[in-house]
Parts: sequence; C-alpha cells; structure tokens
Amino acid sequence: MAPHGDGSDVAEEAIVADAERRPISTIVIIIAMQTEALPLVNKFQLLEDSESLFPKGVPWVRYHGFYKDLHINIIWPGKDPKLGVDSVGTIPASLVTYASIQALQPDLIINAGTAGGFKAKGACIGDVFLVSDAAFHDRRIPIPVFDLYGVGLRQALSTPNLLNELNLKVGKLSTGDSLDMSPQDEASITTNDATVKDMEGAAVAYVADLLKVPVIFLKAVTDIVDGEKPTAEEFMQNLAAVTAALDLAVTQVVDFISGKYLPEL
Repeated sequence: MAPHGDGSDVAEEAIVADAERRPISTIVIIIAMQTEALPLVNKFQLLEDSESLFPKGVPWVRYHGFYKDLHINIIWPGKDPKLGVDSVGTIPASLVTYASIQALQPDLIINAGTAGGFKAKGACIGDVFLVSDAAFHDRRIPIPVFDLYGVGLRQALSTPNLLNELNLKVGKLSTGDSLDMSPQDEASITTNDATVKDMEGAAVAYVADLLKVPVIFLKAVTDIVDGEKPTAEEFMQNLAAVTAALDLAVTQVVDFISGKYLPEL
C-alpha cells in the first residue's frame, strides 16, 4: 500500500481501496537482529543490495528477491557503526520502517522477531505469537491525553483466516527500549495486558499507521520475563532454537499470503 502525505481522508480511502482490489505483491519484513534474518534470507534465496536504497552512511541492509509471486524485502537495521552490535530498539526500527515504506511502497509489512513472554499470560519458550495490538510501556507522560499518546496503542492488521489456517497463538505486545524490566515498566506492561515484550514492535506500528501500510507482527518467545532465570542469560541460551521456530512461522505466513488479497487474510 503506497504511503501518502496530504492528510486527505479521501486520498487515504482511495489508497486502501486500491490495495484491496489487487493481490498482495510487495512485502517488507523488518527484523532487528542478523541472527533472526539470515535463515529467512537463505530460505527465500534473497540477495543483499549491491547499491543501497538508503542514505549514504547508514548501516541498514536490504535483502530482496522473488518468492512465488511475492517481491520480498527483508530489512535489517545493521550493526551499530561504532560498537558492532545489532541496532536493536525503537529508534532504528522507526527509521528503517519509514525509509523502507518510502523506497519500496509495500502492500504489507511483517515485523518478525524474538521477544520475552509472560508465563502468567500463557507464554512458553518457543511459542510464536501473532500480535493483536502493540503499545509502549516506557513512555510515561502523566498528563491527560499525553498519557495515551505515550502508550501509543495501535492495532495490527486483522488476519482471521491466517490465524485459523496456521493455528498461531494470539497476544498483545508491549514495547520498550530496555531488555530488562523495571518496576515501572512492569506496571505499564500489566496495564497493557501484554503477553509478549519486545524492543521494536510498537515503533514499527507507529510508522506503519502514519503512512497507512498494514502490518503483521510475529513474535517468538526466547525468555520468560516473569520466570526464575535472568533475562539476558535465558535469551542467549534459547536464541538459536527459537529463531528456527520464528523462521518457520514467517515462512508459513508468507506461503499463506502468496496470491491473496488483503481482505482474504
């Protein structure tokens, strides 16, 4: 679905109507970590851009190619130029989502990645959740209306047929820029009624909503936030195995999407 910038409700409705009258063609998959991205790059036989679509100097990486009847673009924010670690968090996620929409005008965005899960909400290691909506838990602005802006609740694209076909779990996502969880974050996450917690999703949702591109979230649980093991230790212990579960789910979703119109999802 192509972005627009004139603020016109009529123009927005026309864009949505046009996208729903043709099969999904171009998909952008936003993935924060190289470990999560590369198995899918290999699965879909994608190639890295030889000449970047993005501004000179940014570390963002695009892998692209055709799979079945879909033009697939996996966007990874790359390594931090100074520290050499994956560029995780809401700021890189927002920037690459915006730049990808502008450059590629996708019909659909998929934000795929690992996440912490809450056993109190039924999450287990290796579960893959289809997210119903996303909100922030670390933007606390205790002023009327600004408080709602801080939470930034946004819904994912409704995909009842996809859900029934793949039998995925469904849960709400809460996003913040820290891997650990402070008492204040915990209170906000509880208020958000979240089953999974990540560092990118709500930021992707914000940009996708601004530019009117539908978005799906797939989050695989690497660690139990309300469990007994330290989060960082459990995350690293389970990352490889859970990434395999995530990649399988993404592949199944892409296979389901192929040849379909948005309302058929």
